[in-house]
Amino acid sequence: MHFGRGSAWLCVIGLGLVTSCVADTDASRAQPSALVMDRVADGAIPTAAACTNPSGKRCFAHVQAAAGHVQPFDAPAGFGPADLQAAYQIPTTITGHPTIALIDAYGYSALESDLGTYRAQFGLPPCTTANGCLTIVNQNGETSPLPGAPPSGDDWTLETALDVDMVSAACPSCNLLVIQADDDQGNGLEVAQGVAAQHNVAVISNSWGGPEQAGVSLTAEETYFDQSVPIFVAAGDNGYNDGGQGPDYPGTSAHTIAVGGTHLAKDSSARGWTETAWSSGGSACSLSIAKPSYQTGTSCNFKATADIAAVGDPQTGMASYDSTNGGWSVVGGTSAAAPIVAAIFAATGNASQTSGEFIMQNADKLNDVTSGNNGDCGGGILCNAGKGWDGPTGYGTPNGKLLVANGGSPDGQADPYGVVSGGCNAEGGPSSLLELVLAIGLVIGLVPIRRRVRG
Repeated sequence: MHFGRGSAWLCVIGLGLVTSCVADTDASRAQPSALVMDRVADGAIPTAAACTNPSGKRCFAHVQAAAGHVQPFDAPAGFGPADLQAAYQIPTTITGHPTIALIDAYGYSALESDLGTYRAQFGLPPCTTANGCLTIVNQNGETSPLPGAPPSGDDWTLETALDVDMVSAACPSCNLLVIQADDDQGNGLEVAQGVAAQHNVAVISNSWGGPEQAGVSLTAEETYFDQSVPIFVAAGDNGYNDGGQGPDYPGTSAHTIAVGGTHLAKDSSARGWTETAWSSGGSACSLSIAKPSYQTGTSCNFKATADIAAVGDPQTGMASYDSTNGGWSVVGGTSAAAPIVAAIFAATGNASQTSGEFIMQNADKLNDVTSGNNGDCGGGILCNAGKGWDGPTGYGTPNGKLLVANGGSPDGQADPYGVVSGGCNAEGGPSSLLELVLAIGLVIGLVPIRRRVRG
């Protein structure tokens, strides 16, 4: 669902939180950087790739665009936290604060303040460096010095904003560790995997990759991803086999879970949502990574992608806030899908699962995506969604209600003061009558609420 420009609600919600949901209306916005436009079908919304590193590795964020720049909105447009929580049945009350590591490149000086704007808009609990929810480090795991801003046309600020916003939407109680590699040219993005694992994170999310090269060994690169932590990786953003350039690594790594992309829309079904394969989502056969024993019927001699999927089509994209690109925008890509799935695994108590084999074994706990395609592979399963496993969407998209381990939270215990996410709905208003009553009670001082302090 997309929401046009307009005024947003001012909402105040309870359960220990008083948060503003006022949309940004600052007229003096930063000038968005120039983008390389995507090819889109007639009548579709123009979109563009955020990152265009010609050396191979790039982020997979795609944004709705206008005149070659990010299309800014005066208020959130696209899907918000309440939409994602409903579409994927994500539990909104969990015990503890699992940490999710997000691996990005370059610096982003407005990261903390922009994240604050996003979370306040939707009534999510504050996530700051002061309260311990947010940690930002360089590729060596140190808080300083942080890298400089990305070059024009290779805009990792959009990517980083999308990453932290999607984790916030899918798991508002999760802590965030953002690791900023020096750039996307060297091996900083790979080195950051080990740094994340050393920080005792629950899961790692990577929204980047680049095509494998025939005859080039990946043995050295594989050592970076051989961690005892689940690593979720965006499967790609240029369709089947990266548009002919080759399968995207590290989505094809033996040590990662590859996340494909879908087109998500509300409908009148029992679920209330429908998904088809995103036309530009990634899928492929690796050129050299051994085929895991759990993969059968993939038509690949080596490892196949994807394992699982979530919304990625920027036509049905997510609201994200990045002040360096004008504020609110609508962003997608498997760059959105990877952190969403990573956060769902953390929120449902499945952060110990490091292989796609778990997904195969629990396919009945996913939403099977059976239509749509992401390119031409001769009519086969590698680019056409169908019943069971397929390249573009893997075994399907998460159903958090079914994936929840031990009945409701990562440690299986009810949390009487759990954080209620989605305090404002996707349009910025209170998401339930109860929250509205609590908000009014807080404002006039009639509802005594025990304050919860983040651990």
